[in-house]
Amino acid sequence: MKRNVALLVFDEVEVLDFAGPFEVFSVADAQRNRDVFNVFLCAEALGTVRARNGLKIVPDYCLESCPELHLLIIPGGVGTRALLNKPALLEWLRRKSHTAEVVASVCTGALLLAKAGLLDGLQITTHHGALDLLRELAPTAVVDPSKRFHDNGKFCVSAGVSAGIDLSLHLVARLLGPEAADQTARQMEYERRT
Repeated sequence: MKRNVALLVFDEVEVLDFAGPFEVFSVADAQRNRDVFNVFLCAEALGTVRARNGLKIVPDYCLESCPELHLLIIPGGVGTRALLNKPALLEWLRRKSHTAEVVASVCTGALLLAKAGLLDGLQITTHHGALDLLRELAPTAVVDPSKRFHDNGKFCVSAGVSAGIDLSLHLVARLLGPEAADQTARQMEYERRT
C-alpha cells in the first residue's frame, strides 16, 4: 500500500523541520521503486508560503483539498505561534488525526498538537526553547526532553529542527523495517540518532 505523507507548511515554518522529513520519506520511497510513499506539502491556502529566513515554497494542496493521508507531519518554527489561534486549523488537525495512521510533530509543531488536545497523557518533547509553553498547553502530558523523539503509537513528537530527521527515519523503520531506514540514512549520508 502506498501511504500519503502530508507535511503542513505555513509562514515562518522552520525549513529543516519540513525539508528533513520530506527528504527522508522521499528517499525511502525512491529506494523502494516509488511504491511506498506519496510525499506532499499542504497549507491553509494555495499560493506561496514564506518559510523561515525567506525561503519561498508552494504547497501541493490546501487543507480542504488535501487527499486522504496516512502520515501527517506538523513541523515547527516561529509561525506555529500564530496558528495556535486558528480554530479551523486546530479542528482540521483533530479530524485528520482520527483517520491518520501516524501524526508526528517536529520541534514546535508539538504546540499545535497540544493546543488541539491530541497529546494529553503522552510522553512528549519539543524544541528546548519551547518546553515551558508545551507544558502549559499539554498539562497532563509528560514533557521529557531527554530523548530526541517519543513514539506514542499514533502520535509521535521530536525535539527541535534536525531531530525531525531522526523521527522520520524511525518511522520508516517502523513502517518498512530497519533495513529500509538504514538504506535511507546511508543514501542521505546521515548518521542516525535515537
